Amino acid sequence: MQAITALKPLLQTPKNIVITTHPKPDGDAMGSSLGLYHYLLLKGHNVHVITPTDYPFFLHWLPGNGEVVVYTERKEESDKLIAEADLIFCLDFNGLRRINGVGDVVGASSAQKVMIDHHLEPEGFDDYRLWNAAACATAELVYDFMVQMGDKELLNKQIASCLYCGIMTDSGSFRFNSVTAHLHRVVADLIEAGADNARIHELVYDTYSEKRTHFLGYCLKDKLQIFPEYRTALIALNKQDLLDYDVTSGDTEGIVNYALSINNIKFAAIIIDRTEIVKLSLRSKGEFPANEVAKKYFEGGGHHNAAGGQSSLSLEDTVQKFISALPEYKELLNV
Repeated sequence: MQAITALKPLLQTPKNIVITTHPKPDGDAMGSSLGLYHYLLLKGHNVHVITPTDYPFFLHWLPGNGEVVVYTERKEESDKLIAEADLIFCLDFNGLRRINGVGDVVGASSAQKVMIDHHLEPEGFDDYRLWNAAACATAELVYDFMVQMGDKELLNKQIASCLYCGIMTDSGSFRFNSVTAHLHRVVADLIEAGADNARIHELVYDTYSEKRTHFLGYCLKDKLQIFPEYRTALIALNKQDLLDYDVTSGDTEGIVNYALSINNIKFAAIIIDRTEIVKLSLRSKGEFPANEVAKKYFEGGGHHNAAGGQSSLSLEDTVQKFISALPEYKELLNV
């Protein structure tokens, strides 16, 4: 594995490049991918963004969205693009198992792999790496990548808008403790390059459907459980809940943060029966390690205060497993 700066001579001549990211990509995954896409196009490369699955409609405004190839919808085309790639950029994930079936295809490709990411414990599949667990967002690292390549002057409104979206969403609108002075300087550059911060916030956070708003109310009124002795909140959703509210990609995003925002709550989880598997999203405050719980009990991981996992058990058994783990952390949760 080489430092990212070793890529600079390779990018001086046109290459076939694929950019991919994790399933159900969020604002950082899509913002960093499309920001990098526009940058590499300016460098004269043949570039394609391939996502393992679809993604929320509130990200479809991103410049370049119409060119994204969704693997589950265009598998044959995706496999061909990956097979013919000279370079594959892997953004916002650090292990090929994280990207479902796309991981096998990427792993089998003779292309050199480039990882740009900020999650803990990289797997080590990459040939080149720009990795910083202290970074707020992968989009922040894509900006740093452009600078390290000597191409900051290529920053334009399209790139800036994409990267701003990624940083805004992964920083919780700049409220998480991962926000640094460096990040604010990056954001200043993005705004100067044309990112319309107020408009981007509106496009991401103020475009929910009426049905999604009713669904949020249902989650908070009927599905929220509080465990005061463990300062923990939990929302568990079954398959029928998703059907009743016609839940689509992105509709559950951010709901766990409402549970965490309750006074005196230090740890929150949303557990969802996705039919093929039960998925968990965990959030915490302060020193409580959400990623430790995800890794130890739910085949997952992530950041200290924001992590995810999965379970092959039933929803009911997964919920019970989560609740049963809380006594182990009682002392830490009550600090």
